[in-house]
Formats: sequence, structure tokens, C-alpha cells
Amino acid sequence: MYKQATQRTSDVLSQPTRWLGMYSEFITKNSSAVSQIESALRSLTYIIPGRFRESEIASESLHSGVQLLSLYHDSLLAKAMARSPAPKQQPPTPHHRYTKFWTDRSPTYKRLALLLQMIQYTELLWEMSAKRKGEKTRWRVIVMLEAVKALCRLILLRLTNSRPLVSPPLPQREVDPSTLEEASASSNGMDTPPTESAVEAENWTMPRTGLSMPSLPNSSDISSYLLSKVLTADDIKPPKALLHRVSGKGELAEVLYILRPVIYAMAMQRFSGDRKSWTPWLVGLSIEYGARQLAKKDFQERLAGGLRGLTGLEKEELRKRGWALGWWMMRGAFYENITKAWIHGVTRKLRNKPILDIVGGVIEDYEFLWDQYYFPTATM
Repeated sequence: MYKQATQRTSDVLSQPTRWLGMYSEFITKNSSAVSQIESALRSLTYIIPGRFRESEIASESLHSGVQLLSLYHDSLLAKAMARSPAPKQQPPTPHHRYTKFWTDRSPTYKRLALLLQMIQYTELLWEMSAKRKGEKTRWRVIVMLEAVKALCRLILLRLTNSRPLVSPPLPQREVDPSTLEEASASSNGMDTPPTESAVEAENWTMPRTGLSMPSLPNSSDISSYLLSKVLTADDIKPPKALLHRVSGKGELAEVLYILRPVIYAMAMQRFSGDRKSWTPWLVGLSIEYGARQLAKKDFQERLAGGLRGLTGLEKEELRKRGWALGWWMMRGAFYENITKAWIHGVTRKLRNKPILDIVGGVIEDYEFLWDQYYFPTATM
């Protein structure tokens, strides 16, 4: 009797592990379909905001759930790709190489980056839930979330030996789903042997030496074929060399950039009763712009060639941060005093006009989020 009870308990406890294994296998074998479903659900969540204001938490829960599920699928596909015997169709991007290096090297980096990503996917949901308990609770939650994210980023800065942060901090999905499915089918003995004509088309055997030569690319695709064979300086660098270490003014700039959201959120909390006050907006923008200029000055003084000596990954991150400055038009006093009136004017002009009326409706739906919440315009 005791043995039977123990066996039943063991079977029950092993069920979750078995289900996870079956789910992982399903995702790997049907990765193309899963990616399409994720894209469809993500597109659906983009058109939901503002349409059902009484169920805003439900719609945001769906959006956060899709993002978190996609994050889990990324890890499953990355593991499957590492085990797959199929060759990769294209080399990984510098961002992928850099973030994968640190996630493989440092378990702490991986955990903190994962926590940071999960907070970013769910922060608006936390804010919506907190708002139902009052504005004071809402701003406490906002400041707390920004403080936790800043702490994670400061530790990541330390773990990478004072290298600037990249966004996102985790490797992005760069897996061709069809490759995984073909590899899975091949491992199950389901691969179809190539025909003789296909082999001859793919390789040509020289009659005298017997050596085979690969087929030539299509004449209309020669440029891209040649470019795919060219190695750049970033391709041969070790992953951690894709970002230069910062010190002095550069490190100060990075710390200011990390702390800016916390300082801005605290200033917004302080002036929450006066939404049109320019003080928080000016403080936040000054810190972010000042950090950017300080970082560029440090690069110009430290690197050979100045900004031209930046790696491709550094240029990409600097470009992202530059575009992110545009979101200040949707924040705080600038939005309340200027942007909101301009958006109202645009949507009024689009009303009762074929097709354009749909665009105006979508803008009005998102305006509800921009007007009522802090995180829809957050960039960190």
C-alpha cells in the first residue's frame, strides 16, 4: 500500500515536467505556426487599446501574456537551435552575439536581463492595476518599478565591466522556423533524399579530378551573394569587444542615462497635481540629452577616429537612443500643452473620411493610453 501511494505521488509530481517536455517538443516541431500565431495575437493587441475601456486590464493582460509567452518560446527555440545539426542560414547579428556571450558566461546577467525584460512587458499592467487604488498608489508603483529596473541595469553595467547597456539585454529570436522543422523531421527519419538531378544542380563534379564545385548563385542575386561572403571587422571581433568599456565621463553618462527614468518618475510624482508643469519634463529631458552628449564627447576623446571608431553595435545603440528622444513629445507638459491639441486637430480632420477615419480612430484609441498612463511612452 505504501509503495503504491509513493508511486502515485511520484507520477503526479512528474506530470508537470512531462507536460513541459511535450510542449517544448510541440513548439520546436511547429515553430513556423507558433510564430504566426504570436504575430497575429500581437497585432490584435495593437488595435485593442482604448476600444473597451472597461476591460483595459484584460486587454493589457493579453498583451503582456503574449510577450511573456514569446519570451519563453525564444528560450525553447534557442535551445533547439543549439542542439540542431542543421547549419545556420545566416550569421548572427552583433547584438545577438554580444548578448548571447554574456547570458552564457554569467548566470547572474541572464537572470537580471530576464527580470528586466519581464518587468518591461508587464509594467503597464502593474500601473493599470495600481491606478484602481488611487493616484498615490499608482505613482508609488511607477517609481518602484523604475527603481528596480535602474538597479538591474546598474548591476548589468557592473557585470559587463562598465560596458554600455544594449536594448534589449537578451538575445532576440533569430531562428528560421523552417530550419528547425526540417532538422526535426530529419532526426525522425522523415527527410526526403535528394534526387540525382537536384544533386547535380547543387554540385558540379569536375571530370578529370573528380572534385565537386558548388553551384553558382542566380545572376540576379550576385551582389547579395558576394556581400554574404564578406567579413567585416565586427564579424571577427570577440563578442565582448563589440562594445568599448567606458570610464570617467563615459561611465558617468551611462549612470545618468540609467537613473533618468527614476528621477523623472519621482519628479512626475511630486508634480502629479499639476500635469502641465514643465519642471519634470525639463529635468528628465536635460538629464537624458546631457548624458547622450557626455557619452559622445567621451567617445570622441577616447577612441581613435572619434565617433567613426565606434563599432556597429555601438552605432546602432546610439541611434536607438537618439530616436528615443522623440518620445519626449508624448510625455509630461509637452504632451499636455502642445501634442494633445495637435493630435485632437488631426483626428478631427480625419473624421467622416473613408479609410482615413480608421486611422483617426486608432490614434484616438492610443491617445487614451498616452493621456492616462505613464508607461506607454517609456523607452527604458
